[in-house]
Amino acid sequence: MIPPENWAKDIHSEEFLHELMRRQLRLSISCAATFLIALLCLPLLNYFKPDWMSIQVGGFTLTWLILGVLFFPFVWAISYYFIRRSIALEESEVREAKSQSGKTTQG
Repeated sequence: MIPPENWAKDIHSEEFLHELMRRQLRLSISCAATFLIALLCLPLLNYFKPDWMSIQVGGFTLTWLILGVLFFPFVWAISYYFIRRSIALEESEVREAKSQSGKTTQG
């Protein structure tokens, strides 16, 4: 019997797919949590710190600056990070599977 550490990953196998999906799920949850924290912090800041949020910045109150101007780039940055990290995870898994299959065929 071959020990598990010597098993070669098959990129078409269920194990490979589940491991990749688990890593991408973790990434998705962290990005969603970041978005929710930002989304929930704005009304909380307005409620608990109205004097801060009414400060004028560039002709807007801080509330409208964050909500109307800065929120879209923030969401775009989260999306960009998610896509780049997800692609990197896929490439990493494929590289690891190829290196393991190379070791198995050589050894």
